[in-house]
Formats: sequence, structure tokens, C-alpha cells
Amino acid sequence: MRLLPVQLCQPGMRLAKKIYSEEGLVLLGADVELTQKLIKRLDECGIHFVYIHDPRTADLVVPDLISEETRRRALTEIRTNFRNLMDRPDRKSGMTYPYIGKAFRQVMGMVIDDLTGQKDAMVMLMNMGIVDNYLYHHSLNVAVYSTVLGIANGYSRDELMTLGLGAVLHDIGKTQISVNILKKEAQLSREEYEEMKRHAERGFNLLKDEPNIPLLAAHCAYQHHERLDGSGYPRGIKGDQIHEYAKWIGIVDSYDAMTTTRIYRDPMLPHEAVESLYAGSGTLYEQRMLQLFRDKLAIYPLGISVKLQTGERGVVVDIHSSCPHRPVVRVLSDESGEALRAPYEVDLSKQLTAMIVGVNESEKRPMAGAASS
Repeated sequence: MRLLPVQLCQPGMRLAKKIYSEEGLVLLGADVELTQKLIKRLDECGIHFVYIHDPRTADLVVPDLISEETRRRALTEIRTNFRNLMDRPDRKSGMTYPYIGKAFRQVMGMVIDDLTGQKDAMVMLMNMGIVDNYLYHHSLNVAVYSTVLGIANGYSRDELMTLGLGAVLHDIGKTQISVNILKKEAQLSREEYEEMKRHAERGFNLLKDEPNIPLLAAHCAYQHHERLDGSGYPRGIKGDQIHEYAKWIGIVDSYDAMTTTRIYRDPMLPHEAVESLYAGSGTLYEQRMLQLFRDKLAIYPLGISVKLQTGERGVVVDIHSSCPHRPVVRVLSDESGEALRAPYEVDLSKQLTAMIVGVNESEKRPMAGAASS
């Protein structure tokens, strides 16, 4: 399989991975043949990249970070509980919902089990093939990415549970923000932006008295938009005043937001998002944390088309956990764009003079065999 921009898909190509709804249900299964109508619909739904079958990369399997069962259960709990809160704008002070803590502890237990069961789990794009609701999928993605980093940082299971609960619930305060603001396609007014910023404090107030939710998890919701230099919100705290868990969540929250389709902009690819994050190294984010994040991030996702400095083009087919920014590239075409009869692989971790200089460059012209039969 390979990862291809939707606008470059052609009728007759076949999906290699499923397309999911906001509830985590399968809308289009693997092996579905794309038609012009389906391609247009995917683009309208905000899906910018899909995995397709390609005989030249038929041996490439892109693993999921968490199982389909875990994904479905997590999205069901997020959707159900968040919608319950959205439907109760008159929620009284002191009112609690004990089932929230129990439900999300079970979900995070499944996520932790899935990730600790993998050797060298890495942060890999989870936004491919997702239709609609940004809030639900974003909450799950941030929980998964934060757990990956927590494992890499050596946290215990209890610590991972608290971090994960803070991550999956970090945006729960948005359930108390008007849907008209959340889904507004135009730029927010100053008053609307100030209202949006209140989700951090409202999230803290929702969680701080909940049974089975650690107070520290509530503080993650409160602090995930705070920044090292005090430029964040809602309180403008800085440095060590921000808990370490909230700093991790702040990094992956920003990363996932940048690599996800939003109403007002297209998604960035991982290497572009990392460059943006590093612009805030030492001022917005801890340099040590950014380094660990980069070391655990698949900067060039499996299946993505890349261009080498030689002009040759190919697809990323393997990632070294110890050196993810130097993947293995299967070269499919020469410097003139002609398809090779005998593709070969270049291991950038060993051939240090070889460099990736472009992404999706090979898709500027159709390549023979791009869709398998």
C-alpha cells in the first residue's frame, strides 16, 4: 500500500485501509474501488490522504497504533460522554457524573495495554481516513500520542493512567462552548476567541470533583494551553508552574491540530508540523520534550511518496525506531520520472549522503501501476 493525496487519486484505484465515521464505524472498507464520485465525496468530507493498493509496495503493511476494538470503544465513550455534557448546558455547580471516570479508566487501560504490547511504539499519523468530528478523534489521538511519549519517558502504569486521562479529557471544556463557535468556518471574532479560550478553565471545573478522575488530570485540562514563557492561557503561568503532563499534552495537542484537517485549513505533514513546533523550542515548549517527541515520531509516514536529492522518487517502506528521520525508501522512478523496471531500496540511516528533499513529489505525474487490479 501507499499513502496518496485524495486529489491525485484516480478511478479504479482501491483503498488499502478503512475509512471511519465519527463513531469509529467503517464507512468504506479496504479493497473498495474508488470512483470519481467517491473521490469527490472523500475530499468533501475533509479526507486529504488515503492508503491505496500499489503492486510495487504490496508487501508494505502500515500498522495501527491501537486495535480497531480499542479505537471503537474509545470513540464511543468520548462521543457519548461529551454529547451528554453538551446536552446539559444547565449543569449545576457540584453536580458530578461518576460513570465518566470509570468509563475513561477502562478506555485508557485498553490504550495502555495496546501500546505497551508493542516494541518501540512510535507516534504515527492517526488521521488518515477519518470522516468528521474533530473533537472526538482529536481527544483520542492526543491520548494515544501522550501515552507513547509517557512510555518512552519511563512512566509507571499509574502515571500513564493519569497522563492518559488528562490527555483524553483535555478538551472536555469545549462541550461547554457554543457549537456555532466550535464549527464556525470564518475567523473567530475577538469575543468568540475569548469565549473559545475559556474551554480550559471549564474543563478543569468539569473534572476537578469527578470521582475516579485524578485532580492532576483536571489540571492537565486547565494547563494544556499554557506555555513556558507565560504566553499561554488561561492564567499565563510559566516554566515549572506548568505540570510535566500538561507540557506533554500541549506538544501533542498542537501537533495533532496541525496534522488534522480543519474547517479553515488543510493539514500539515509530520515533518512540517515538527518544524513549526521547533520554532517554539525553549520558549513555548521544553527542548528536552521536543527532542523525545521527534525521536518517537514517524516524521515520514510509511507509504508516503518522497523525492531524493538525486531526483529519484520513491515510497517510505520502513522506519528505524532509533532513527525515524532516516527511513528506508523504495525507489520507484529515476530522476526523469520514468518508472524503474526493478525498484530498489535505499536505507538513509546507512547511506548518509542520501537526503529527502521533497514529499509527494512523485505524484506530480501518474506512475505506472499506481492502482492494482
